[in-house]
Parts: sequence; C-alpha cells; structure tokens
Amino acid sequence: MPDQETVRVIIVDDNSDTRKVINDLIRFNDRIEVVGFAANGEEAIRLAQESKPDVAIMDINMPDMDGITATEKIRKKVPFTRVVILTVQNDPNYMRRAMIAGATDFLSKPPNGDELVTAILRAGQMAAEDRKKAAAVLPAFNMDATQAGSSPILQKGKIITVYSPKGGVGCTTIATNLAIALKKAENKVLIVDGDLQFGDIVIFLNEQGRNSLYDLTKRAEELDPEIVEEVVTTHKASGIHILPCPPSPELAEAITADQFKLTLQYLQQIYNFVIVDTASYLTDTVQAALEVSDYILLVTTQDIPALRSCSVFLSIAHESKIIDRVLFVLNRFDNRLKLTAETISERLHHPILCSIVLDDRNIPYSVNRGTPFVAQNPNLLASRNIYNLVDLIQKKIQQDETTTPERELVGRK
Repeated sequence: MPDQETVRVIIVDDNSDTRKVINDLIRFNDRIEVVGFAANGEEAIRLAQESKPDVAIMDINMPDMDGITATEKIRKKVPFTRVVILTVQNDPNYMRRAMIAGATDFLSKPPNGDELVTAILRAGQMAAEDRKKAAAVLPAFNMDATQAGSSPILQKGKIITVYSPKGGVGCTTIATNLAIALKKAENKVLIVDGDLQFGDIVIFLNEQGRNSLYDLTKRAEELDPEIVEEVVTTHKASGIHILPCPPSPELAEAITADQFKLTLQYLQQIYNFVIVDTASYLTDTVQAALEVSDYILLVTTQDIPALRSCSVFLSIAHESKIIDRVLFVLNRFDNRLKLTAETISERLHHPILCSIVLDDRNIPYSVNRGTPFVAQNPNLLASRNIYNLVDLIQKKIQQDETTTPERELVGRK
C-alpha cells in the first residue's frame, strides 16, 4: 500500500480500558487512523455501515453478540471492510469459525504492538485491493441513482437457467450449445453445472475441471474476481468458462440454496451471460436458481409425459409469479408427429419461443465426441435453431429493458 494511503480503523471491545490500550498501540502510526469505537456487536455493525472503515479490530467475546457473528454481519453489509479478531481463547476451533465468518487475521489478547500494526496494514492492503478489483471488473454504476443519493445499481449480466421437470429431454445439450452460441468477442459467458449430483457438463464439453461449484459456494459471501478465475475451467475451443458440479455426493449435499443463490448473483456481476443447467427435480438449489434467473428456458419434447410435467411446472410458475420469465423451448421437434408447436402452445397456454429439430445422427455424435454441434457444424439445421434461439433471447432482453427500465432497480425478492 502506498505511504499516502491511510488505513481507517474501528475498534470493537466491550471493555473501555481495552479499547484505550488498543488505540494507544496504534495511534502513533501515521498510516493508521482510528475513526470510531464500539462497545458491542450491534454498535460495531452500525458503526461499520456509517463509517465504512478499511479494518475493524474485533473482540471475540462480547455480551450481546460475539465477535464472530458481528464479523459475519459486517462482511455481508460492508464487504470491503476487513476484520482482525482479538481473543484470549487459544482454541483452534475459534480460529476456524472466525475465518469462515470472514475474518482476515486472528491475534491473541493482549496483542503485541508490532503484530497488531502489521495485521492492520495487511488487512488494509487487502481492503484496498478488493475495492480496486471491484472497480476494474464490475460493470458501470447507474450514475442517476448515485447522484440521487441512493445506492448505485449495477448493470448486471443475465442468468439463464435451462430446466425441465422431465429428465432426458436434452437440457444439457441445449445449455452447452447455447453457451457457445452466445460467446462473442464482447461477451463473457459462463456455464454452471447446477445438476449437483449427476451433472456432466464437462463430458459434453470434453474438459476436465480441476475445481467445482463447491469451491465457490463455500466462499459465497467473500467472492472476488480472482477467486472465480482460479476456480472456473476455460473451454479451449470456444473460450467460455465452465463451473463443474461437485466431484462427490457429499460435497454436493454441502451446498445450500442460499450459497448457490449468492454465488449466481455474484457471477452475474462478472459475466454477460450465466447459463445454468439443472437437475429435473425441484430441489432447494434448483429453486434458488429459478428464483434468481432472468430467464428460464423450459424444455420439453413432443412426448406426453414431458408435456404433462411441463404443464404442472407452468402452473407452479404462475403461482410463484415467475411465469413472465419462462421461455418455452420444444426440443427434438419431429414434423412427422401430429403434436405441432402450435398445438402444444395452445394446450399448455404458453407460447413456444423456439423449436430445435430432431437430429438422430449428428447430435448424439457431437455429444459422444464432447464437441457441441454448433461448433462442429454451424450449418446444421439444429445449429441454426440454436442461433435463432440466441437471437430471440437477445430480442427478449432488449424488449424487456426497453419496456421495463426499472427492472434492475426493483430486483427480485
């Protein structure tokens, strides 16, 4: 950190004498400025929100709220504030819990002056780097909102979840080909394998992921662009990024709906498009993906069981008030069958946006090779269908942003 940059610090301890001792240890360092004191966790949270310090020096044992809980809440509300924990406890479990809560450092009480200064400057450096990374990577702020005195609103990318309540209808095939078709020079595209137990995105793309979705969700509340870059796999042929499903059922079960939701919401700040492939069951994590999606590609085939399942889901979508985000896609369309797209739309009371033709020869071949058919042969009729789907999605985005410009300001609850 350059010498002219000052690290702004708050001191949190329920003992006034301890607050004074800590202040005395650091007040003569010209690179540290103490901007406030708090006697308990609730005060600390309010003070952090008001003063937005670089570093909070946090006691772990306080009567109303322990320092670990306060740390977790501060990191959620003021993400660029780093926390240094002080405690008389030498139990490694406290250290583990503190780090999970988002603490940057962990020192014993009473702290050594030099150690404390070093920890503060190190945490201040990390806070400054966090701000710089966010400014460099995240899209531009909505300046009108900023000038009006409200919080700046990020222009986010789009989350598109590919879902069907009936397995085996080709969701993964559509998701992988859609991701590649969306990839242009100006677009950053990520495909997320949200089928946590049995996902096979990496097989469809012939890649081997070193890390997985679990490596991001376990740090959902402290993500930054560098962490994401370390975890994702790059598809060499197209340049899209891949976030594989966890490598074991145990890790898959460890991912909570809230973690998945937070991770997707963070990723849409980095990528223009986040494509999520999901399992067919409405698990908590699948519901979380549907909740935060800008668009839901509901996939069906002309089979009666698939259509019946989609009919049930459309009813659920109506009740859940997400029906306006559902884009109905008919996969493996066979014009020899009597069930036309028009008939299906009429019977299920929802328009079919796009049909993707049945191709029993080229599509299975592309799946077995791990080469999506839009990349293998862009001139295939199925490839042209996918590119048509991309055009229709982009028109839908433009239409929605033109007719409902307040969408980003309102958000989804």
